[in-house]
Amino acid sequence: MRPYLLTLLTLAVALLLSIAIGSVFIPPAELWAALTGSGANGTFNTILWDIRLPRTALIVLVGAALSGSGAAYQGLFRNPLADPYLIGVASGAGLGAVLAMSIQWPYGVLGLMAVPLAAFAAGLLTVLLVYSFARVGGSVPTTSLILAGVAISSFATSLTSFLMLRSSGELRRALGWLLGGVTLGGWDAVLALIPFLAIGLTALVLSGHSLNLLQFGDEQAAQLGLDTRRAKLIIIVAASLTTAAAVAFAGIIGFVGLIIPHIMRFWWGADYRRILPLSVIGGAAALLLADVLARVVIAPQELPLGIVTALAGAPFFLWILRRAKLGGAW
Repeated sequence: MRPYLLTLLTLAVALLLSIAIGSVFIPPAELWAALTGSGANGTFNTILWDIRLPRTALIVLVGAALSGSGAAYQGLFRNPLADPYLIGVASGAGLGAVLAMSIQWPYGVLGLMAVPLAAFAAGLLTVLLVYSFARVGGSVPTTSLILAGVAISSFATSLTSFLMLRSSGELRRALGWLLGGVTLGGWDAVLALIPFLAIGLTALVLSGHSLNLLQFGDEQAAQLGLDTRRAKLIIIVAASLTTAAAVAFAGIIGFVGLIIPHIMRFWWGADYRRILPLSVIGGAAALLLADVLARVVIAPQELPLGIVTALAGAPFFLWILRRAKLGGAW
């Protein structure tokens, strides 16, 4: 129980910081009054319920999705350097988003949701293409899956760059989206994201035992009674679904799915029945803290969230490589 209590406590602290800190600081007394409805200041009440809480909820969902998917991909590929973007989800989603931005959508619900919907559809389509190209007979070798992902990802990135060069008015918006961050306000994005993550993250958490068996290799896992083809398909679909949904609403946010599962494995052991739920909680807390930093570092301006995670993640990635070079344990 100790790992869960510590991780949940970190998440609780991150939640409080997220809803209190911003361009307008909400004092603890006013925050409590606004949360309980006991005579709060009208301005603070509006900021909390219409701006801070929806943003905090969306960041929690995105962090949980990226970290949970990262843990699943690392277990599936048996590689701690794997992350949610390994098989091209981010590049495909980025292409879909930039394509939607290049079209003059009418202002309204459809216009506001065009970018995340296009990103989500393109991300899932990318995964389907990668999976179909990587398939060899009745199986999908891990090496083929990664190579197909790299090829499709490069192609999608090239098309994205071409569209951005051809675009003028939407270039700044596209760059902002690709750098990561919450651009949609209100509760609509949160409600749209919940069903996809409920399905995807539930499937991943329930796949902990399958991932434990896959660590022994496909052959031995099959001898232990695991239908490896079915297990891999479920994990890939669930992880890709959650990643595509997160990227659709928050842009490209790297390293969360790499760092958090690695930390959980380092602290609490290699059992994926524990790593997956802890990564989901820890990812939510970590992205909330990164979002708070993004708000205050150059306040009153705000850094793109993807820049903050990259500044923290890149040194961590190099540290992992150094440990591997020195023969250290993952």
